[in-house]
Amino acid sequence: MNQPQPAFRVGLGYDIHPLVAGRPCILGGVRIPSDVGPDGHSDADVVLHAVADAILGAAGLRDIGHYFPNTDAGIKGLDSAMIVRKAVAEAQANGGWFVGNVDVVLIGERPKVMAHVDAMKASVAGIIGIAPSQVGIKATTNEGMDSIGQGKALAVQAICLVFKAN
Repeated sequence: MNQPQPAFRVGLGYDIHPLVAGRPCILGGVRIPSDVGPDGHSDADVVLHAVADAILGAAGLRDIGHYFPNTDAGIKGLDSAMIVRKAVAEAQANGGWFVGNVDVVLIGERPKVMAHVDAMKASVAGIIGIAPSQVGIKATTNEGMDSIGQGKALAVQAICLVFKAN
């Protein structure tokens, strides 16, 4: 089809990690005091993983597993900020897409994050290269239902708008 290309797009990202004792809890690039943290191949920053997938999806690209497979021993413990920076760079290189904003919702019983929202917003914004006012972060519980509601996992949904600069 010869349909005109839109000047903006949206993408949705989702990630979930189990919570384990003794693991650092890094969310949105911020270390959160907690007796549990997300477990995963990288630093398991579930916020940044969802944000990266939202950016990549908005640009019509593959998910983070394509760029950073969890089977690659060379990236074990990787700082997830690198994943988001790669997503931003790929979006710009493959279509000239720039991030307009991201909105994030954390879903879990623990850790409690509301005292850290401003720090997370500033961190996510700095990693992407946008203003903190272009980042929304909220938290909710799963009302005691399933492994998330039982405090055994933390999930994140993120949405991102990308646009083409004139």
